Amino acid sequence: MNELSKEKKLLKDSVAKMAKDKIAPLAAETDREAKFPWHTVTLLRQYEMFAVDFPEAYDGAEMGLSASCIIIEELAKVCASSSVICCVHELGSTPLLLAGNETQKQKYIPELASGEKLIAFALTEPGAGSDVSGIETTAVRNGDEYLVNGVKTFISHADVADYILVTAKTNPNCPPHKGISMFIIEKDTPGLSIGKHEEKMGIRGSSTVEVIFKDVRIPAANRIGNEGEGFSIAMKTFDITRIPVAAQAVGIAQGAFDAALAFTKERKQFGRSIFSNQGIQWMFADMATRLEAARELTYKAASMFDSLPKNMDRLPKQAVRYSAMAKLLAAETAMQITTDAVQLFGGYGFTKDYPMERMMRDCKITQIYEGTSQIQKTIIAHTL
Repeated sequence: MNELSKEKKLLKDSVAKMAKDKIAPLAAETDREAKFPWHTVTLLRQYEMFAVDFPEAYDGAEMGLSASCIIIEELAKVCASSSVICCVHELGSTPLLLAGNETQKQKYIPELASGEKLIAFALTEPGAGSDVSGIETTAVRNGDEYLVNGVKTFISHADVADYILVTAKTNPNCPPHKGISMFIIEKDTPGLSIGKHEEKMGIRGSSTVEVIFKDVRIPAANRIGNEGEGFSIAMKTFDITRIPVAAQAVGIAQGAFDAALAFTKERKQFGRSIFSNQGIQWMFADMATRLEAARELTYKAASMFDSLPKNMDRLPKQAVRYSAMAKLLAAETAMQITTDAVQLFGGYGFTKDYPMERMMRDCKITQIYEGTSQIQKTIIAHTL
């Protein structure tokens, strides 16, 4: 990673120590019991880490996307479920920062920057995942209100969040990408309920739920941006927030790499350490090279977005390309490294006595959410 500023180096060291001392000891329990890591939320609030990527005008620290990536990477090294908290918070907040009006920003962002309130992002539906334009949830205008009906699936943290950003079809007569709008809905709004809780392979401490809207009435003032802009706001959001997912993948990979390196240097077979075998050394050489490449690309992408003027109507193709490339490379690298790490641990890697199998399960989702690896390749190609 490029040389960090003194401020960001201090942030990295602080998060690393916090993660090692206070989050790592609970990581296995969080995974085993599939319980949301409220202890991590408390720590992030206490250390004021929710604030890093919010503007100073709304009580944020304004350290940029790269600072969020630093926090996410360090958390993911020890507990991927904990790192999801920051990823989801970034995802839910970004549309407000991109397209919210001043009244909305003043109302919601300070309490999001402090972490006092949590936010989720609800886009995916049973028939609309990679194809965002296929959503069927509707929001019908009725005077100064909208009536929302529909079902969202695979929504991270909607059950623990105070606010949910929701995409809904407001004009069925328009082409899908022009007939979708975005809204912020408060959790206790009548008609909003939480349905199925998914039993997942990985990131088990991060809740993933179904959200049901049945005649949910929300003020028109809760619409983010103009009618019909929801699709473009969502796409612009993903161009930004897939970078933190890349940082998450890098963190999981680094955690697995560090554990495997320590194990193979200590573990003796045939009278010498496993690491002393050239074949094993070459595996680590490949892992280290790919990991460093993924990290450099991730922070390069983050720095590009940090340097862009705020509230741009259209993001530069190069920035979009780097974002997709970072997520693609980081996710694929993490999956390979965690798989190799399990192999290097041998039979121990297949047990829950060591964190390898958890890291392997956790990193799989980075190839899927916020755009599959295949979608990232499509985005990269379209920007060439």
